[in-house]
Amino acid sequence: MSTSIVIADDHPLMLRGLSDFLSSKGYTILGKAEDGQSAYNLIIKNKPDIAILDIRMPYLTGLDVAEQCQKHELDTKVILITFDNEETLFDKAKAFNVYGYILKEFAIEEIEICISHVKKNEKYFSEEIASYLNSKIKYSNAHIKDLLTKTELKVVKLLSKNKSNQEIADTLQSSVRTIEKHRSNTVKKLKLQKSHNALMLWANMNKELF
Repeated sequence: MSTSIVIADDHPLMLRGLSDFLSSKGYTILGKAEDGQSAYNLIIKNKPDIAILDIRMPYLTGLDVAEQCQKHELDTKVILITFDNEETLFDKAKAFNVYGYILKEFAIEEIEICISHVKKNEKYFSEEIASYLNSKIKYSNAHIKDLLTKTELKVVKLLSKNKSNQEIADTLQSSVRTIEKHRSNTVKKLKLQKSHNALMLWANMNKELF
């Protein structure tokens, strides 16, 4: 059975080019969209095997759509295509269980390889992205327990469940300011970027450690 696909990109030429290329290769294109909301609607309606989405689109970004697919436990597997090679976007993509992440300059030459991996439930990232991901520090369960205090571990575990600082403070019977301090200390110990969501994204990607 042919793999069914929905494609979304707010650049008409890219959208048409990718659609024509995949159609010529025997894939079934169930729908095309130029914004994220329309793409999500197509996914809900058509239930494609794969959704190929541009990251930066009007109304909903490709990451927003991936987040909604994860939240509602949809079977459609998301592949993102983008000109962006920002580390935080890669991290969000992993947190939202994105199956493929391809840089646009390599989209045509890599998309079939990516799809073949995704069909086997394997994740595929463009080589430039994979090298970044592989260079990230890997922690074992024992290492994390040695590195972080018991309270810091509790905070990270709650963050992996997308709890807010206030909710964590209430759970641990502490103050928001204290929780923020624990988060700051943990970011330093893990050598993460000092962005607002860095620790939450890390926690979501490393749930197996807690």
